[in-house]
Amino acid sequence: MSRRGALTACTALGLCLLCSGEEPPERAQERVPSSPELTPGLEVRDSPQDRAARTAVDLALARLAAWQHEETDGSMPPAGAREFAPVATTALAALAWMATGSTPGRGPYGAELSRALDYLIDHTELDEKSETYGYVSDQRDALSRTHGHGFATLAMAQAFALSPESARGRRLQTALHAAVACIENSQGSEGGWEYAPKKLVNHEGSVTICLVQALRGAKDAGLAVDRKVIERALGYVRRSQKDDGSFRYAIGNDRSSVALTAAALATLNAGGEYSGSVVLSGFDWLVRELANRAEDRAWASGERPTSHFPHYERFYLAQALWQHSERRVFDEWFAEEQRRLLLDQQEEGAWLDDSYGAVYATSMSVLVLALPDGLLPVYLR
Repeated sequence: MSRRGALTACTALGLCLLCSGEEPPERAQERVPSSPELTPGLEVRDSPQDRAARTAVDLALARLAAWQHEETDGSMPPAGAREFAPVATTALAALAWMATGSTPGRGPYGAELSRALDYLIDHTELDEKSETYGYVSDQRDALSRTHGHGFATLAMAQAFALSPESARGRRLQTALHAAVACIENSQGSEGGWEYAPKKLVNHEGSVTICLVQALRGAKDAGLAVDRKVIERALGYVRRSQKDDGSFRYAIGNDRSSVALTAAALATLNAGGEYSGSVVLSGFDWLVRELANRAEDRAWASGERPTSHFPHYERFYLAQALWQHSERRVFDEWFAEEQRRLLLDQQEEGAWLDDSYGAVYATSMSVLVLALPDGLLPVYLR
């Protein structure tokens, strides 16, 4: 299915909202299990493990909703996090609900999604005279900063694409216009971004990747985005590549990893680059590293962790390999990661993360498991 056709299919989920111009009253709706069969044109994955994964996703979505109900403002609670990042985790939960078929005010988690979006809108600085105009932040969140801003912008963009003419859609448009301006105005001279929403000499690859995807999501949703900003950012990502094909943490910092390389490739793909020496050498390095892991018995048995940030790595690996020209590469990797996620899920539906908490881990895991269903526009082929 082409990206254009898939975007049309995803947007069709919100067509009934466009007719009235308003969202329906938000009320508790019957929790209908997620099912790709309900979306024409999408491949149905129906192995026993795929069916188990859909059950796992349904449990996880319900757990996310239960967590949100612990708060009064639509945000997500710490849920065991040592480092609390409500902007990022609320945005990720919103993306997880949308990736499984809910739209603002509609679907099994439409009400929860709407509350999450209202929280993000309410925490966007809309005073044009403010030095932080457009920044999405929360006084409780000293951790996610521009990472959180990127995820928040992406979540609002995906929601706006589904219901642009609703009352909430108009509020989303205002917040998105400001959020995009914040990203554009804080780009550094090297083309990247840092953790603070202002122009700095310092720059960091993972923040840059997050913000580029946010800009791409906003552009796809119909927002005006300065193409020169995206081009400078993609140039930054290209220059961060090492001779072996992997990508650095930042220009001037020689550290590279599977996670950073996957994130860089996903970002270049988001910018429309699917071939060329930079992308191909990056994929070659990534496939070699994954093959080396598969031969490592300690890794295969789960005794050796794959990454200090396993959920982050899996999230971007899924996106990068989904775009790989050989479908087999994604299918083999996905089947193994699906198996691992099913083993790691808690009985009540959560996945755990010691640092950033269960909301973060659960949302990231849902986004990975739901990616092949093709319901979130920004992650489409």
